Amino acid sequence: MSEKKSYYKYHVFFCTNQREDGSQCCEQYHSKAMRDYAKKRCKEEGLVRSGKVRINTAGCLNRCEHGPVVVVYPEATWYTWVDKDDIDEIIDSHLLGDQPVERLKIKA
Repeated sequence: MSEKKSYYKYHVFFCTNQREDGSQCCEQYHSKAMRDYAKKRCKEEGLVRSGKVRINTAGCLNRCEHGPVVVVYPEATWYTWVDKDDIDEIIDSHLLGDQPVERLKIKA
């Protein structure tokens, strides 16, 4: 029996949830803009057409206490980030270099 493989090497989900009541949520940190930035950057790196990376939007991932959240599958590596430099580090280290970014990981 063959092992089932994912179509993408990495599937990346950005929480872009916005809460109407004003309570903490990822969109307060401009997560949609960061998702768009990551998508553009991955296209520029040739990761999208190669089938290596897919950047997607997620609804609430229920980890709001960690600030803005992104999760990379299949490893289920959870990250938080502050700015584009952090997103670039995730792309460069994890998505291009296959090395998770320890300093940005959300601990269980």
